[in-house]
Amino acid sequence: MAWVQSVERKDGEGRIQPSKVTAFVKVFEATSSTPIVQIDTLGSQDRKNPGKQSQTLQFGRESAKQLFDILKQTYNF
Repeated sequence: MAWVQSVERKDGEGRIQPSKVTAFVKVFEATSSTPIVQIDTLGSQDRKNPGKQSQTLQFGRESAKQLFDILKQTYNF
């Protein structure tokens, strides 16, 4: 599990990952009444335990805005 404190765009080479997974998005209130967006991914069918929760990323307002701005710029939302 990871709390994402900041999101920055980094241009460069990449590759499409061969594994395809399902992601779930949860929204809940933190103790400070701040909404938290949590993205959980499940293990791919190639893993030892397919379908088991694999990774979790949590975003607060600031990091979510940074990710939103990158998505907006990249995909012209």
